Amino acid sequence: MSVLDTHPADAFANDRAHVFHSWSAQSAIKPVVISRAEGSYMWTEDGTKYLDFSSQLMNVNIGHQHPKLIAAIQEQAGRLCTIAPFHANDARSEAARLIVEVARNGNPDSNLEMVFFTNGGAEATENAVRMARLHTGRNKVLNHYRSYHGATNGAITLTGDPRRWPSEPGMPGVVKFWGPYPYRSAFHSTSEAEECQRALQHLDDTLMVEGAHTVAAIIIETVVGTNGILVPPDGYLAGVRERCDRHGIVMICDEVMAGFGRCGEWFAWQHWGVEPDLVCFAKGVNSGYVPLGGVVISTKVADSFRDRAYPGGLTYSGHPLACASAVASINIFREEGVIEHARAIGEEVIRPGLEKLMANHPSVGDVRGLGVFWALELVKNRETREPMVPYNAAGPDAAPMTELLAACKARGVWPFTHFNRLHICPPCNVSAAEVEEGLAVLDECLALTDAHCTG
Repeated sequence: MSVLDTHPADAFANDRAHVFHSWSAQSAIKPVVISRAEGSYMWTEDGTKYLDFSSQLMNVNIGHQHPKLIAAIQEQAGRLCTIAPFHANDARSEAARLIVEVARNGNPDSNLEMVFFTNGGAEATENAVRMARLHTGRNKVLNHYRSYHGATNGAITLTGDPRRWPSEPGMPGVVKFWGPYPYRSAFHSTSEAEECQRALQHLDDTLMVEGAHTVAAIIIETVVGTNGILVPPDGYLAGVRERCDRHGIVMICDEVMAGFGRCGEWFAWQHWGVEPDLVCFAKGVNSGYVPLGGVVISTKVADSFRDRAYPGGLTYSGHPLACASAVASINIFREEGVIEHARAIGEEVIRPGLEKLMANHPSVGDVRGLGVFWALELVKNRETREPMVPYNAAGPDAAPMTELLAACKARGVWPFTHFNRLHICPPCNVSAAEVEEGLAVLDECLALTDAHCTG
C-alpha cells in the first residue's frame, strides 16, 4: 500500500494518533488535510481552495509545484539520490557556486566565497555562531530581542521572542539588545533617522558594558521576520557593519526568511549595499521542496579553517536532491525574473493596497515591508498605539486576532498572524490579480478588528 492508496480521513486520524506537532498542545491540534497545491493556491481533501498568503512559513517563494523544480528533483533522484558529504558531487558543487554568485551579486569587492550546507535554518544559525566563535576565539554573541533564529538549543537561545522561555537556561554567552523599530521605539525616537542613531548608540553602550573584545558575533535578521517584519532604517546595517569592523566582530545576517526574493533582492542586505561575514539561508533557496539550509562564508572566516579542521558536520549536508532543487530554483528565478517581479509587485501592488486598507480601517496602525514581505500592525487606538492584543497573548486575550484569522480562512485566504500583526507574504511570483484577491478579503475581515477600536 502506498501513500496514494490512503484516504484523506486516514490522514487526519493517523496524524492525530501519531504525529507530534511543533509549538502546540497536542490535544488542541486540528490540522487541515491538504491534498494538493499549485502556484499560489492549495486545496483540502474536500476541495476547499485557499490562497496561500503566507507561502506556508514564508518559504514557498517560487510557489507550489513548479514543474521545472519538480523535474529537477525527479531527474536527480533517477541519477543519484544521496551521497555522503565528504564526496564531491555535481549538484552540491553547482548549488554552492550559484549561491555564492547570487550572494556576490556582481560585486567585484565581495568577500563571500564558500557554502556550508545544512538541513535547515536553525542548523545554519548554530554553525554560523560556531564558526564565529572559533574564528575570533571569543564567546559572546549579541542579537536583537525582536528576533527568531530557530528552535535548536543555540538558535532558540538567540531567539528573542517568548518561545525561548521554556528552554532557558540555554546556550551561554548570548546577550540581547534592542534593534530599531520606529513604530514602537525603545528609544522614544520621532523619526527613522533618529531611531537609527539611537539604536546604534544603544549597541555601542551594550558593547561597552559587555566588553567588545569578548564579542565573537552580532547576529541579526536583516529584516526581522516573524517578530514584526521590521525593515531597518537606512544607515542601520552600515552602522552595525562599521562596529563589527572596528571591534573585530563577525557580522552574521540571518536571511533564512528574508533571502531569495522575499525582500525583492537575492539577499535583503543587498538593498542597503552592506555585506556581512556570514549569511544564514534556507527556506526560499529551494522553496522547501526538499529540506536545505546553509551558511555563506566570507574568505576571512573560511581562512580560519584552511589548516585546522572545522568541528562540525551533518550526514545530509549538501544532500544531492536538495542541492539539485536549489540549482533549478536559482535558474528559475533568473529565467522568469522572479526577483524583479517580487520587488515590483511589492511597490506597485502590495504597498498601495495595504496603505488603502490602512486608510479604510482604524485598526491598522502601521504598514511596513519590502518585496513580498509585509505586515499590518493592528491596534485598538491609533493615537495611543495600544496593540490589538497584548504581547504574547493566548486564549481569550488573543480573541480579536483569532477571529480575524478564522474569518480570512473562511473566505479562502490563508495569511499568517503573530501577536497583533497580520503578515502578508505570498509567493514571490504571485500575480497582481492574486494579491488583489487576497487584499479584498482582508478588507472585509478587518471590520472585525475595527470593532475592537476605542479611538
